[in-house]
Amino acid sequence: MTAELKLGIHVGYWQRDPEDQTETVQAAERLGYDSVFTAEAYGSDAFTPLTWYAARTSTIKLGTAVAQLSARTPAATAMHALTLDALSGGRVILGLGASGPQVVEGWYGVPFPKPLARTREYLDILRQVWRRERPVTADGPHYPLPYPGGAGLGKPLKSIVHPVRPEIPIYLGAEGPKNIALAAEVAQGWLPMFIDPAQIEPLFGASLAGRPEGFEIAATVTTIVTDDLDAALEFAKIPLAFYIGGMGAKDRNFHLDLIGRLGYAEEAARVQELFLDGRRDEAIKAVPAALADSISLLGPLGRIKERLEAWRDSPVTTLLIGGVKDEPTLRALRDLVRG
Repeated sequence: MTAELKLGIHVGYWQRDPEDQTETVQAAERLGYDSVFTAEAYGSDAFTPLTWYAARTSTIKLGTAVAQLSARTPAATAMHALTLDALSGGRVILGLGASGPQVVEGWYGVPFPKPLARTREYLDILRQVWRRERPVTADGPHYPLPYPGGAGLGKPLKSIVHPVRPEIPIYLGAEGPKNIALAAEVAQGWLPMFIDPAQIEPLFGASLAGRPEGFEIAATVTTIVTDDLDAALEFAKIPLAFYIGGMGAKDRNFHLDLIGRLGYAEEAARVQELFLDGRRDEAIKAVPAALADSISLLGPLGRIKERLEAWRDSPVTTLLIGGVKDEPTLRALRDLVRG
């Protein structure tokens, strides 16, 4: 059980058109929200909007949920994070995720295999850069430094900038038991997606058992405040259908696997089948309402207040509210959480 549930907002990535959510982020800061998180897929990046919001705020923490490992070398990600951390006065939370083979190999043009080993190496290099204890070196095999080959002139280097913080918090986006166990071992937090709070301990308690004191679990939760629960459920099904059906290969989709672990394997397979067949409206309708409801906060404020108890009883430390943009609703949700 979480002693005090914190609140953040998740503004996601741009879908089709650029979207400036400065007013929402500023409202969240005024209301005492703890953090704002951005994301990236294969369009807008996570760091540029976050820097935009950083320049227009002063206290709210700035997180990525998630920046994709394969989008940048470890040194480039370390530079992004230390630069933004310096400009913002030490407010960055670096959320990282391995993504999946379709995006990694199809968009970034690098190999996907061995994501756990790659993540370990990646984090080691990040921390070497930030600590500046010595020139950065890495034996590889995934991110060897200096590069073994090429011109043969690679030289171990140390950042010419002294970071504001030698330890920037790292959270990992993870869906499988091994990935979650890795987060508990090597990171300061876990960023779950599509998670039923009542199933965290039964499904992932063993993976989280070794987490250190102060380990953060910041869960993104689609939130729709409305008197029309049926309409809210239909809307909440849309991202589920997209991720189950379209964010992964037919035979290797980590989101599909997660939904199966939550108890909806047959239903998820049908959603994927419909989505890949081009029948997207049918795929959305095929998402179980119970699934959409269990991982979201939907309906009138009174109903949301009741459903918040499941999150309070879980190991989640921060709710990242997704989908709410107006200040009155952000205020109402804050007041519910604070009791």
